Amino acid sequence: MSFFKTPSRRSFIATSAVATGALALGLKPDGALAARNTDKVRLTFGPSGGLTLIAKERGALEKSLNDQGIKVEWVGPFPNHAPTLQAVTGGSADFSFGGSTTPALAAIIAGSPLVFTQFLIYRPRTTAIIAKDGSGIDKVEDLVGKSVAVNRSGLGEFLLVAALEKHGVDRSKVNFVYLNPPDAAPALASGKVDAWSMWSPGVDIARHEYKAHDVFLEERDLDFQIDFTTWLTSRKFASENGDIVRLVNKAFQDEADWATAHPEDAEKIAQGTPPRYGDAVRDRFLALKRRYEIHPVTDEAFVAQLQKAADWLVERKVLPEQVKITDLLAQV
Repeated sequence: MSFFKTPSRRSFIATSAVATGALALGLKPDGALAARNTDKVRLTFGPSGGLTLIAKERGALEKSLNDQGIKVEWVGPFPNHAPTLQAVTGGSADFSFGGSTTPALAAIIAGSPLVFTQFLIYRPRTTAIIAKDGSGIDKVEDLVGKSVAVNRSGLGEFLLVAALEKHGVDRSKVNFVYLNPPDAAPALASGKVDAWSMWSPGVDIARHEYKAHDVFLEERDLDFQIDFTTWLTSRKFASENGDIVRLVNKAFQDEADWATAHPEDAEKIAQGTPPRYGDAVRDRFLALKRRYEIHPVTDEAFVAQLQKAADWLVERKVLPEQVKITDLLAQV
């Protein structure tokens, strides 16, 4: 004897109608949220170049998502990663703009309900601590008693911490001046700070315009990479819109492949119209033949590398407490 009753044709039709209505509301038949409950995605961007700005200006990413029924709204510009994280947390944007993992981890530790959706490594790495020519600062040891502009809990701060540690200089002997990039550049130019720890293209522009030189270069002097480029969204958006997260990830992967294969075109787009920096800086980037390497959240080797980096930052008090990276990944 069967304990399972075969449904009648009438009950089957009624059940199907309920399921159809649920799907129209963005729900699965069991009442759970479907993989997409919106037809719009709000992407943040900044003026400092990078893959997100290239994607915005080129237009292929927007077209690709539009073709799949997703309207793209660009939100910004933002000067650096931290305020884009605030925008996502506050609900005025859906994705951060592809910035440093360190302020992202700091925001999560502080309570922001964010998850990583994808990672990016630029090769070669050009982040550096720079000082003006003639300043008398030619090596890390020369920073003793000097002031260095850094972004708090970000790429600039951690690079300075790593440089001082490698060269045996106590942190207390160097003055960390916490400034966002728009304020740090004029501070270096006017001599209000003695050095600046910064990423591309800001460091490259400053090196050229202020006649500065590298004191510590990430690609050359850092023993292992501690900070990476990343996109984040809210846990709620990731859980309710898994399809959109996957499509946005794929669109940025396609953009990375294009930029790597077309360096001259990519560098011209990054330079901007009107240009944000001169041809000399652009030509330096061209000579580097920059590559864009995407790593998904399912890349276990990469996640282990990021965990090692996060542990390093916690041990040196750049981050205030321990994190478990595998708990901070979008389930896509």
